[in-house]
Formats: sequence, C-alpha cells, structure tokens
Amino acid sequence: MYAIELKKVTKFFKDGDETIEALKETDFSVKKGEFIAIIGPSGSGKSTLLTIAGGLQTPSDGEVLVNGQSFTGKKEKARAKLRFNEIGFILQASNLVPFLTVKKQLELVDKVMKQKAREKGSELLAQLGVDDLVDKYPDELSGGERQRVAIVRALYNDPAIILADEPTASLDTEKAYEVVKILAREAKEKDKATIMVTHDLRLVEYCDRVYIMEDGKLSEKKTS
Repeated sequence: MYAIELKKVTKFFKDGDETIEALKETDFSVKKGEFIAIIGPSGSGKSTLLTIAGGLQTPSDGEVLVNGQSFTGKKEKARAKLRFNEIGFILQASNLVPFLTVKKQLELVDKVMKQKAREKGSELLAQLGVDDLVDKYPDELSGGERQRVAIVRALYNDPAIILADEPTASLDTEKAYEVVKILAREAKEKDKATIMVTHDLRLVEYCDRVYIMEDGKLSEKKTS
C-alpha cells in the first residue's frame, strides 16, 4: 500500500471565461520511507499538486488516497481529521498562530491530540537551533526562525507523511542543508513518505526520486 496515491487527478480553475489547466491528468504514488523532490518553474503546478495530495484542495477529477484512505467524498471535518492525524505540512508561509509563543504552538498540538508533551519537541527545537526561542511570539522571530519553528511543529506529531513546499526558501545555505538532512532522516529512519517542492537543485541529492513539473504535467526525472 502506498502512503500517498493520486489516481488520474486533474485540477482546473476558472479565470473569467478562460479555463486554466493547473494540473493535467496525473498518476503519482509515494511509498513509506521515500523522499521525493518535485522541481519546476514558478506557476507550473507544483504547489497545486502538493495541496491536493494533502487534502487542502479537492481535485477537479480523480482520487487521492492517504494510507489507503480516500479524501474523495469525505466531509470537511473528516478530511481535516485525516490531514491532522496523518500529514505534517511545511508551507512557504509559516502559518504559525500569531498569539502563541513557540512553546505554546507545540502545546496546542498536544491539546488537539489529547496527548502529553513529547520529548521529540525539545529534540527538534535543538536540532533546528530555535530552542532558545520557546518564549517568543511569531512576530518577534525572523523569517528564517519562523520557518524553522514551523518545521518543528510539522514534525512534532510524528506524522506518517510530510509535505514540504519550499521548506528552505527563507533559510541560508547551512540551515537549508540541515533541514533537508532532517527530512531525509525522518523518511528513512521513521519510514515516512516525504514530498518536497523546491527550486534549489543542490538539495535533491538527498532524495530518492526527482520529478519535474512543467505546465501542469508531472514527469519523473531520469537519473544516470
């Protein structure tokens, strides 16, 4: 069974009288333990594919399955529960709760999941160099710091699937490599399916497979 599977998925948008084909018919699957990169120019459909895979958008046609469970036909409450339980999102915008400190961001996850604080939180904060920022609010952090805290939050609940949209965009080279190494380690050591959208071709060396998105069409990049 695949961790994520897209079957004949398409996405169309209306722009006035024009129909935009953001994602052409796509079959795509990721196994547990795989680290996949998707590259391509801005506006090519990479983020559309990622948000559809994570159930943040619904496809115009086709089916999306997460660990064998279909998003298709589910009501939003059930979709949200599936997303929260199975998927860790790392988005370009950090999407931190503005009125919560770094520490409280993680405590909110504990509250929603009805669980005790996890030791993993302290480990991730230290790994990403933000353990001294636990009492800071998002507006007191730099863009790179907010992004690293968002990565901690995404990984904190130990999701089976990680979907990362330009996770290193606001980070310097050293921090970018650290983040990608953490994602690769999470995939391999903890059997997580990980998809990373990136413009930084230097980072794909850590990935098992690389796909190219061009004008809404996804194709696998052949490696020598």
